[in-house]
Amino acid sequence: MPALVLLGAQWGDEGKGKATDLLGDRVDYVVRYQGGNNAGHTVVIGDQKYALHLLPSGILSPNVVPVIANGVVIDPGVLLEEIKGLTERGIDCSKLVISTNAHLITPYHRTIDKVSERFLGKSKIGTTGRGIGPAYADKINRIGIRVQDLFDPSILRQKIEGALRDKNQVLIKVFNRKDIEVEDVLEEYLRYAEILRPYVADTVLLLDNALKAGKRVLLEGSQGTLLDVDHGTYPFVTSSNPTAGGACTGSGIGPTKIDRVIGIVKAYTTRVGSGPFPTELFDEDGEKLRTIGGEVGVTTGRARRCGWYDAPIARYAVRVNGLTDFFLTKLDVLTGWEQIPVCVAYEIDGKRVEELPASQSDFHHAKPIYEYLPGWKEDISGATKISDLPKNAQDYITFLEKISGAPMSAIGVGPGRTQTIVVKDFI
Repeated sequence: MPALVLLGAQWGDEGKGKATDLLGDRVDYVVRYQGGNNAGHTVVIGDQKYALHLLPSGILSPNVVPVIANGVVIDPGVLLEEIKGLTERGIDCSKLVISTNAHLITPYHRTIDKVSERFLGKSKIGTTGRGIGPAYADKINRIGIRVQDLFDPSILRQKIEGALRDKNQVLIKVFNRKDIEVEDVLEEYLRYAEILRPYVADTVLLLDNALKAGKRVLLEGSQGTLLDVDHGTYPFVTSSNPTAGGACTGSGIGPTKIDRVIGIVKAYTTRVGSGPFPTELFDEDGEKLRTIGGEVGVTTGRARRCGWYDAPIARYAVRVNGLTDFFLTKLDVLTGWEQIPVCVAYEIDGKRVEELPASQSDFHHAKPIYEYLPGWKEDISGATKISDLPKNAQDYITFLEKISGAPMSAIGVGPGRTQTIVVKDFI
């Protein structure tokens, strides 16, 4: 049975956790394939809210095997704290599987992330300071520490010593910070070894065997398309590939084994951190979206920047991911506006541009061209089918579908697990 990919179609925070949880009872494996604890998913089940950072959303579905694959960077302390927190709330985490090839975030990654960001001043990227970028940099520089290294103390020591040889010089001489002791890092990470050992496996083989056995595998991205290090608004991006191509490299599942790619897209647009954002609002509408939508980062606690729906971004997400479907979230947040602007194109240097410009400089100067749709005042949070929605809400969905390039197969009308209209089955 083929795998399917679920990813963010904007700048992240689109509601991927809700979408994954909706499919959780109908898949056998949920695989996190990139990123680290710089991202978060919020899942609401009944009156309970769960904020997940490293664990796949499938951890909340009893019959699902949650997998942290090779493309993820793991802070062991954060992971174990998250497992502990869920276990205390009655969630069984014993099925979790962690790739032996996933890379680890260390204390020196976190330190370098924080001091480097401060050093940039006004040019800062807006990282979370959790060591994600430095850990991926070490991976590419081939000096990273992998999960499997925890089980060989000699190799672990060699790798920590090799990494700190240069990094301590930078911390001392460039940033005027104290050095980090090899023994401190080694002692801490050897403690993690035996705790994590029961979870560790060859996840590439595990997932291949699962697909051969007819199991359904859901590949879950964190962040979003425009934060992809190759295809996003560089340099204001994350350090991995949230796009569909990253699902293949980050899990070891080949592209011919994937048959659906679902893009999660908000009924408006948000982003966290620095970088261009053509439809960003700095007025009462922006504050209203932020307040009603609860737009605060799950991991960072930072208020999200808010703006209207951006169709060129949606079309770009379709293009670079090969999206087969959209899952539209937070439609209920738009209730109450007399009219709702939708960005259909940009004006750049006096010219109308229909697609996301290839030049980052052009994108920085892009001005949104809006079309205005009539709003609605009716409460839609209890809708279970499209016909339950007021006509203007239905027309809004139809318009977004027409200009975005892929069908809207599900509509979120509230934060709850059941507050979703399924238009077309994903599985």
